Amino acid sequence: MHSLIWRDTYLELIDQTKLPNSVEYVSCRTYKEVGEAIKTMKVRGAPAIGAAAAFGVVLGSFEVKDAPPEKIINHLKKVGEELLSTRPTAVNLKWAVERMLKRAERTVISNSDVVEELISEAVSIYKEDLHVNKAIGKHGERVVPDGAVVLTHCNAGALATVGYGTALGVIRAAREAGKKISVIACETRPNFQGARLTVWELIKEGFDVKLIVDSAAGYIMQRGLIDLVVVGADRIASNGDTANKIGTYSLAVLAKHHGIPFYVAAPSSTFDLNLADGSQIPVEERDPEEVRKVGTTRIAPAEVDVINYVFDITPGSLITGIITEYGIIEEDRIGEAGKWLEKMKSEVEKEK
Repeated sequence: MHSLIWRDTYLELIDQTKLPNSVEYVSCRTYKEVGEAIKTMKVRGAPAIGAAAAFGVVLGSFEVKDAPPEKIINHLKKVGEELLSTRPTAVNLKWAVERMLKRAERTVISNSDVVEELISEAVSIYKEDLHVNKAIGKHGERVVPDGAVVLTHCNAGALATVGYGTALGVIRAAREAGKKISVIACETRPNFQGARLTVWELIKEGFDVKLIVDSAAGYIMQRGLIDLVVVGADRIASNGDTANKIGTYSLAVLAKHHGIPFYVAAPSSTFDLNLADGSQIPVEERDPEEVRKVGTTRIAPAEVDVINYVFDITPGSLITGIITEYGIIEEDRIGEAGKWLEKMKSEVEKEK
């Protein structure tokens, strides 16, 4: 399953707002259409947003492919700014846009074809995401006992990435390693990504999966029905503080209280090493109507004020381990997660 596919001249996305009732696709032929798809959550999940934005920059380059170098770069910077404004919390978006702009700047200096070079870079981001997710799964499956019941929150699967997934990648890899795994998925209010997306993914692949309302998680843990929690991330600060879908912090507190391991699965591109801690992570607040309504059905008075933070910050002190493509940042190293990551990257570069 792939959340997005590049079709030579346009980007095709699974419209995740339509799932699970129907599988429909959106064709984005301009960068503005990509931005709108990100903003309206037709494509969501930090890695998927990053990859989509990369192709959005490609589509922006179509508009100035024959222009002078300075005009190309100025236009692409504007494209990047518009894409970055769509979702402020997921750092993969910023990472991908900045990477594309750097490639564009190198290209115009060398007088290469900017469109071809940017397509190449975006395709690289796409392929790297698949490779990284498989590596996360390989490292993560070793913390999943055979016969485990895994609780997950929101959707950190193939739909949230280019394919395979981060948190669900760990679960998929555990099954591929021959382990018998079952999953409990939180519904994930207010947009029900757990109920609509995670459950849909797992049922399609034949997993044993059960759905709970978000508020049931504590009692489910108290009854001893959960062996570990695995979630994704949208941004991770240098000290391991992690932004993820609202409700993640509550699950981490509950897991700590009940002695249940709590893991975060995320690629290195989700780390923001410019931030010392989670207090510096911008947290998106979305339309109050997402809470007042379920679909088109109003469930609360139209005039009621709503607090609709869509992410929260889980302190690194509540996390058992952060699973990356380089390995697992263990509990005693999470406070120095940024240093650990830089060291691992340096060692990999030396081996090359």
